[in-house]
Amino acid sequence: MTELLNEQDFRAALEGAMAGRQAKDASFSLAWASGKLERKHFARWAENHYHYVGPFADYLAYIYANTPDTATDAKDFLLMNMWEEEIGDVRHTDLLIRFAEACGTTKEAIEDPSNITAATRGLQAWCYAMSMREHFAVATAALVVGLESQVPSIYRKQLPPLLDPDKYGFTEDEAEFFDLHITSDEIHGERGFQIVLKYADTPELQQRCIDVTRDGADMRFAYTKALYDTYVAEDLGDWQQASEESESKVDVGV
Repeated sequence: MTELLNEQDFRAALEGAMAGRQAKDASFSLAWASGKLERKHFARWAENHYHYVGPFADYLAYIYANTPDTATDAKDFLLMNMWEEEIGDVRHTDLLIRFAEACGTTKEAIEDPSNITAATRGLQAWCYAMSMREHFAVATAALVVGLESQVPSIYRKQLPPLLDPDKYGFTEDEAEFFDLHITSDEIHGERGFQIVLKYADTPELQQRCIDVTRDGADMRFAYTKALYDTYVAEDLGDWQQASEESESKVDVGV
């Protein structure tokens, strides 16, 4: 990129970088929303998801440390996001553990890093690398735009079948983790967009933000698909083939 994009074109480029790569279209998400999963599958999801989102406040703290004092709006956003994750009304990982225990696993199993896939380890490592090493606007594009902003579209499809007594039959209390993040991550995602649009103020930074947003979407898609391949595929028979045919139409870019 040789010229600075205006705000409208830059945002369109960021959104376009995620198009066709969202985790809501991965096989695990499709099976979840279609009512095909069992509680044992959700337990494996929770064990993996804990090691991705559990350190999210840590990722944000590294970005905060790399943010100049002049970017007060960005620093305020990062602090608020960390506060909501760890100190707010209820710690988000505690809600995740509550859901996981309702699925039949334990707090000890959730916290055990040996119970996760290689894709989960890769996603966690990528989040740490982005937050520690990149310009704060680029790191925000990676973690907040490329990853966090996807959450409402994922959970809006996944929460209704969780609460449906004819599908999964969880209580609202057990599924609070998902309800909370539909609202909070919609706000976080939009604020993340605004920070990136404001502080990626050179053609080089804009291009890097577009690239890492695409990478983040690819990473979350690969992480989600790996859950299906590892824990679900052997149980779903012909449905797996149908979902893979659907996935083949999605350009995941990996």
